[in-house]
Amino acid sequence: MTRVAEDRPVLGSGLPTAGTAPGRNQQQLVAASATYGISLRDALRLPALSGAQVLAGHQGLDRHVLRLGVWETPDVLPFTREDELLVTTGYPLLDRPDQLADQFAALAQHGVVAVAVKLGAYVESLPDDVLQRADRIGLPVLALPGDVSLDDVLNQVLSAVLGRQAALLARSEEIHRALVQVVLGGGGLPEVANALAHGLDLAVLVTGPSGDVLARAGEPATPDEREHEVVVPIVAGGVAHGSVVASSRSGPIAPPDVHALERAAVVCALVAVKQQAVSAVEERYQADFLRDVLLGRVEDAESAVRHGASLGWQLDRPLVVVIAQPDSDQRSTSGREPVTDRMASAWRSQLRTRDPRAAVCGFATEVVALVGVPPDGDLERLARELTAAVREPGQATGARRGFTVGVSRVAPGIGTLATAYEQARTCVRVSRQVHGPGGVAHFDRLGVHRLLSLVPDSSELRTFLDETLKELARSTPEARDLRRTLEVLLDTNLNVAETARRLHFHYNTLRYRIGKLERILGPFTEDADLRLDLALALRIMPMRGLG
Repeated sequence: MTRVAEDRPVLGSGLPTAGTAPGRNQQQLVAASATYGISLRDALRLPALSGAQVLAGHQGLDRHVLRLGVWETPDVLPFTREDELLVTTGYPLLDRPDQLADQFAALAQHGVVAVAVKLGAYVESLPDDVLQRADRIGLPVLALPGDVSLDDVLNQVLSAVLGRQAALLARSEEIHRALVQVVLGGGGLPEVANALAHGLDLAVLVTGPSGDVLARAGEPATPDEREHEVVVPIVAGGVAHGSVVASSRSGPIAPPDVHALERAAVVCALVAVKQQAVSAVEERYQADFLRDVLLGRVEDAESAVRHGASLGWQLDRPLVVVIAQPDSDQRSTSGREPVTDRMASAWRSQLRTRDPRAAVCGFATEVVALVGVPPDGDLERLARELTAAVREPGQATGARRGFTVGVSRVAPGIGTLATAYEQARTCVRVSRQVHGPGGVAHFDRLGVHRLLSLVPDSSELRTFLDETLKELARSTPEARDLRRTLEVLLDTNLNVAETARRLHFHYNTLRYRIGKLERILGPFTEDADLRLDLALALRIMPMRGLG
């Protein structure tokens, strides 16, 4: 058999192999032939086929022809392709005429669109059983006039198919040029989505990496129409920037339109990269200004407030400084984005609804947020919510977060932000010393740890522990048990009954333990100074990890 057309359409790269939903391939492939080819009914209007007679299979005339083939040998089935118009002089039909009906059925099952036979040269007519079988299976059988050249049939049909494909390619190029012009004209994702929706007559959404909608255009499909939807990822430099989501209200999205969506995704990637570059410059400028505010370098408070307002920040109100410092030099899983940038982006997203006038910036080693005081005044809850917003993807609640968060006291105005900033940084430092990495600390909760954390010499603290707690400074189970008893005694102000209740001890058992503690530590029940030393020592042990 002679192959006349290529095995795939010219726009084969636009077939819905990227971004289409699972389970829709067959639907989309049917749309491919209907879009790229011409219908058999239209083909019969061509001059070479205008005199052809439809002998059977009238119900299949709306099928589309993508390629053509010549039936030259009796065993043609292995050489046929889907969506193919098969033409023949009739000579191969002379062999095994009793199997011709089954052969036509096999061709139909193989995806052949129609069989065109030139009658008169070798075959005067086709058997009735063959035509009846073709009618039942919907395979059109055409009788070509004797004066028609097969070359004319092949050339005219193939030219019509290629012309259709060329028109679709031109349309796709036109849409692509329009999108590029939008970008070159300074347009962003909303303008790209609008141009795409109008050019393709589709509803279009452009989403970010987390699925948030960045732009939308066109009339959205109803839930019943969601099956006609294509999702094309937006990728640049190996980094996912979101997706282009298109939905149709009138039926499956044609492959040329999918091809246009894929090219639109490339344009969206260019817009995303451009916006990232612009945002990086803006964020660096904002970070420099915020750093000056937090370090007390601002001389004119009113000018600073006005400048902050131009950046979308409200600085003339009571604020809380919240900072988060990574516990190590971390980068994103892609190795491209510092963790502080990702944390700052997450905090902005979290605060967009609850405090849109908050200031958030990522510095080299930390993220800083100036947040208005919550209506309920619960600053610790605010810190927990911000902490949850930057938990690593897939990380379980309660797992180590990889960063430590500090929360300042309320700063009544811009002039006290420098002090609040130092308070938040102190919280991070003390929290790491007391609890290790991954903690959340509020300045008002630090207590005596603020003073103890300023002692630089750990050997001096070790000596103080050994001299004060003596045997209880050891890391044995018995020492830890006695330290627990001592800690509860001091917390209850030496209330023996309350201590026994908390520790679930018998009163006499606790009296025995108190006697043992005094033999080791001294008469702490009578000496207030000794009790203070013991209380400090108990605070030092977890701070320095000596317990």
